Amino acid sequence: MSYVLGIDGGGSKTVCVLMDDLYQVLGHGEAGPSNYQSIGIKATLKSIKSAIHNAVEAAIITNPVNIDAICLGLAGVGRAADIEVVKGLVKELQNNKCLPITWALQPANIVICNDALIALVGGVGQPVGIVVAAGTGSIVFGRNHQGDTKRVGGWGYILGDEGSAYKIAIAGMNAALKSYDGREISTSLIEGFKQHLDLENIEDLIEVVYRREWGVKQIAALAPVVDFAAASGDIVANIIIEDAVKELVKATSTIIDAIFSVDSALEVVTTGSVWRGRCKIHERFAASLVKKFPNVNVIFPRYEPAYGAGLLALQTTQN
Repeated sequence: MSYVLGIDGGGSKTVCVLMDDLYQVLGHGEAGPSNYQSIGIKATLKSIKSAIHNAVEAAIITNPVNIDAICLGLAGVGRAADIEVVKGLVKELQNNKCLPITWALQPANIVICNDALIALVGGVGQPVGIVVAAGTGSIVFGRNHQGDTKRVGGWGYILGDEGSAYKIAIAGMNAALKSYDGREISTSLIEGFKQHLDLENIEDLIEVVYRREWGVKQIAALAPVVDFAAASGDIVANIIIEDAVKELVKATSTIIDAIFSVDSALEVVTTGSVWRGRCKIHERFAASLVKKFPNVNVIFPRYEPAYGAGLLALQTTQN
């Protein structure tokens, strides 16, 4: 029996699945964050080791667990220099005597990629299609049957992230303050932010955003205020949501035009918190995209990204 490890490493947690060559998940483990660019190599290594250990411990296997392949899909990994860093990390894993496994890895059985690819593979169930990730940030990534890939976005909250929860929240607060000034039409966003943040006056947003030194995640967590207002029929909030939809459709269309034929059957998987809103942003996105590309099917993920990493690892054992 062949065993592989699929690892999904992000800024908040690390997930590992232990799979066999029948595509069965035998063990599932989680640990802390593993974005080495923000927490460092040592902390990243610790999280990945813990996730592997927890996955193997969760599996009920009597025979020795011999790992034939591994795929690490990590946030922020894309450049050649990043891949070399992670290769060193894999060597550290193989030299670790505390993990309840043995290693039988060849260079060809080690897959190192960004988390967008494993989200695509896990979401669709195969390494062909497009993933539109819209959470705190946003990125759109595609891969065709020839193995050609294309990324659009993913430039961070200052340079990009159109359609993300962060940009939706910022647009919502901006619109609320403009309305308060009299520069924008009346909007329920003023009361929405006041209630959500327990503010006496919308002017107190200054204290919340600036003086509390809120970061990207805290601001992105305000996107549901805009979503609720849009679902309740607020005109200004709906304009913000429509703008987000347009940006995500434009990014997806760019990938289709670049690496797919316009009339090809194609699955587009949507991941991230933005798609779970009440204002039917998922339906709006799907309708707009299908209007341009009738053969596109917009879906929610079939499997988690760690499973996608496992599939990519298994693929290396079958070549």
